[in-house]
Amino acid sequence: MLWRGKTQKAIEYLRQEQCWGATGFINYLKHHQTRIIDYQGWQEDGHSIGSGRVESLVKQMGFRVKLPEAQWRRENVPKVLRYHCAYLNGALAA
Repeated sequence: MLWRGKTQKAIEYLRQEQCWGATGFINYLKHHQTRIIDYQGWQEDGHSIGSGRVESLVKQMGFRVKLPEAQWRRENVPKVLRYHCAYLNGALAA
């Protein structure tokens, strides 16, 4: 049910079950109901549903920002990351 984004059906099913943790999971589903998509439909439309590409980019950015002996001031980190993202997106000339 959740693979198809049918959170309300999943909640109804869980309410009938007498298992430990069902109430907590139902509350989680209610809170995040608007964010749970139809993953199967999304994948059938040709979209990637994996997080590997995003995790890889985050790792690359982390390595590039962590230069040897570099020290970053806390207030400058967002600016450095913004420039780096712009570079990766091709918005800045190399």
